[in-house]
Amino acid sequence: MRVLLTTYGSRGDVEPLAGLALRLRARGAEVRVCAPPDKEFAELLAGVGVPLVPIGEPVRPIMHGATPPPAADLSRRRVELVAAQFDTVAAAAEGCDALVAAGLMQVAARSVAEKLGIRYVYASYQPVALPSPHHPPSQRPGWPLPPELADNRALWDLDAQGIQELFGAALNENRASIGLPPVADVRDRVFTDRPWLAADPVLGPWQESADLDVVQTGAWILPDERPLPAELMAFLDAGPPPVYVGFGSMRAPKDVARAAIEAIRAQGRRAVVSHGWADLALIDDRDDCFAVGEVNQQALFGRVAAVVHHGGAGTTTTAARAGAPQVVVPQATDQPYWAGRVADLGIGAAHDGPTPTFESLSAALRTALAPETRARATAVAATVRADGTTVAANLLLDAVSGERPPASA
Repeated sequence: MRVLLTTYGSRGDVEPLAGLALRLRARGAEVRVCAPPDKEFAELLAGVGVPLVPIGEPVRPIMHGATPPPAADLSRRRVELVAAQFDTVAAAAEGCDALVAAGLMQVAARSVAEKLGIRYVYASYQPVALPSPHHPPSQRPGWPLPPELADNRALWDLDAQGIQELFGAALNENRASIGLPPVADVRDRVFTDRPWLAADPVLGPWQESADLDVVQTGAWILPDERPLPAELMAFLDAGPPPVYVGFGSMRAPKDVARAAIEAIRAQGRRAVVSHGWADLALIDDRDDCFAVGEVNQQALFGRVAAVVHHGGAGTTTTAARAGAPQVVVPQATDQPYWAGRVADLGIGAAHDGPTPTFESLSAALRTALAPETRARATAVAATVRADGTTVAANLLLDAVSGERPPASA
């Protein structure tokens, strides 16, 4: 059995596929992953014995240049990415039995599967990326939705129109080149009428609707057995649990490290600051703060008093599994949703807006560090599932082998 997994995005898009690839290999499947050619993604996949098929440009320079790319540059890159998917994904999928596309921008994957006559599954990492009358769409780059509209179905109709305008011409031009007819709704074509939701049912539950028959597998978690660096362990052992601050792959708000460290100190706490793609740094040389690079968050979050982060699906899930109270400072797309879920579950605080101050972070930390929040976070941690990749691998391989009905159109 051969399976191709494909995505294009940051680490939060690639790492779940590494987790699924690991589980598929344990079931005897041959797996490869199409992902951006960033060095860390190649190292991540090599660590689980899965080859990277590079696609498109590296993502980190796009997200963290001196200024955000201009609109014309983004438009060019969208067209080039669709063409690259038709070339690279099609070549990588030759001889495969199934193709799983995950995350945003997976415009060409279903067309490739259609041409090759193989099974296709689309997976989302968050409920709000999938159309539903129960919530509005996440804000997509390049397509602002009018905030004055309150009707979710109307907003989703506008979302579909926007995706068609962004990708329709490029998709249909490439479909024509391989003998496929044009499509009038790029978004729904990509999603299918039975997408998978790779999110934990407690943290990110799917509300049933007549629009989609969603299969919720649970989050796709890559087990991390790496030990924490000795210097970090020494810092953790030298005092009470610190507060972690990190914004992952996001472009962090200006002066967020200073605001966070000062707010943490005002609560009488120490801090661990993750550099991340934004290159956050310490603000002085006092011994109550420690800076880290890419480390095992699964181990680290079990040793901290709280986690201050951007609200990516992966970081939110990792902190919840560890029982660590959270302060979510959402920056874009699905992150306001995860901030709201953290607050609704009582396992932390949702910061109001993307730009924190000393005062706003201090207030959020008081909520996160309260004993009742810790107790609730501990209780919720016991409910978070760790079998999402097992569920997904079994569904896919059993469906391909004919033991179960197809998982998607």
